Amino acid sequence: MKAVICDDEKAALEIIRHFIIQEQFPIEIAGTAENGMQALDLIRREKPQLVFMDIEMPFLNGFEVIQKIQDAKVIIITAYDSFSYAQKALRMGVCDIISKPIDFQQLREAIVRAVGWRITGNKTVDSVMEYIHANYTRQITLEELSGITFCTDSHISHMFKKYTGDSVMSYIHKLRIRYAIRLLKQGDMSIQEISEKIGYNNVNNFYKYFKKITGETPALYSQKFWAHYL
Repeated sequence: MKAVICDDEKAALEIIRHFIIQEQFPIEIAGTAENGMQALDLIRREKPQLVFMDIEMPFLNGFEVIQKIQDAKVIIITAYDSFSYAQKALRMGVCDIISKPIDFQQLREAIVRAVGWRITGNKTVDSVMEYIHANYTRQITLEELSGITFCTDSHISHMFKKYTGDSVMSYIHKLRIRYAIRLLKQGDMSIQEISEKIGYNNVNNFYKYFKKITGETPALYSQKFWAHYL
């Protein structure tokens, strides 16, 4: 799903971008804008399905931009906790309003309410992806996915590959390793602890898939990151 972020505070732009990457939402940030005119141009050019919109911006405010766009779900991000703002936003059909400073739990809930997991355009695949993202730290089988979608194993495998480009298990491993990279960068857990946290009971399997996906072992990746960071 394509999204844009429109806010005249660079910190807010980066917080939202970081959160989406960190939480592994299948959302592509197609661009950012720091004033209302840029926002309108960006939205018209990229045609995003989701817009994060500040209200108080130079040239055009968020409400003026919203009036000029269509076919996009809008989440308002604002430092002004105003009932009149909320009323106006609801009348304009926005999906949610989040107050600054941005709370990650509030942002997560707003994104799920706005877009759910209608990501690929295929109901079965979207259901599978939602289930995987909620359960990827434990073992997931095709039989289990068949039970929640009422489809055969082979149908799930075929459709998932068609719409995501990955097999179900490959997608799960990539998701786990992306989360492992985030934990390695935090630097407060051992490799064994990370392996167990993301669903690998055998640390050798963790090493195997980490190297297959990144080209490096977890230890080497961590060493390079911290050497560069320090």
